[in-house]
Amino acid sequence: MFITFEGIEGSGKSTALELLAAHLESRGLSVCRTREPGGCQLGQALRHLLLDARTVSLASRAELFLFLADRAQHVAEVILPSLEEGEIVLCDRYMDSTLVYQGAGRGMDPDRLRMLNEQAACGMIPDMTLLFDLPVSEGLARAGRRNREEGTIISEGRFEAESMAFHHRVREGYLALAAEEPDRIFLVDASQHPDDVLLQCVSVVERKLQEYGRLA
Repeated sequence: MFITFEGIEGSGKSTALELLAAHLESRGLSVCRTREPGGCQLGQALRHLLLDARTVSLASRAELFLFLADRAQHVAEVILPSLEEGEIVLCDRYMDSTLVYQGAGRGMDPDRLRMLNEQAACGMIPDMTLLFDLPVSEGLARAGRRNREEGTIISEGRFEAESMAFHHRVREGYLALAAEEPDRIFLVDASQHPDDVLLQCVSVVERKLQEYGRLA
């Protein structure tokens, strides 16, 4: 089963992924934790280029194809092999990020992005997506605190430095996707305490696992 985690900057999806992974492992399930960019060796190199705030002259199309290159290698090297081994794959960002950041955010054609996503991912669509939603101002404040605490304001702060208008377009893009695909995308209220966020995730994920026969 392939589950992706999406949301604006500072939405808490990475924390929720780790908490959910630990919960599933406590239920005796095998879990693969991964992320984009950076879930494979190529992606680790591309992550530095894509997220470093000093990368200021990257053209939108170049940005797009770097993300797609990471996705193609990530699917081939990590996601597909893990699914074939029977693991539950939890991925921090995937193709929906491309649709909203490069589509809604950058203004690129969504139909073309969907076609390129499908080619890069060999048609690998998530079984379910958890979308962590909260107000943009709250998310950016959280992201700023996290980056200061981790010392990554420069090394991973490129998208946080975008305009408020950009981040509002991204959030609206995510909500539009959720409205279009309610059977796949589940909205999570990310403004709550992490324990309450985890309860929301466990509820929808365990229900889906039961449908797939992975939990009694």
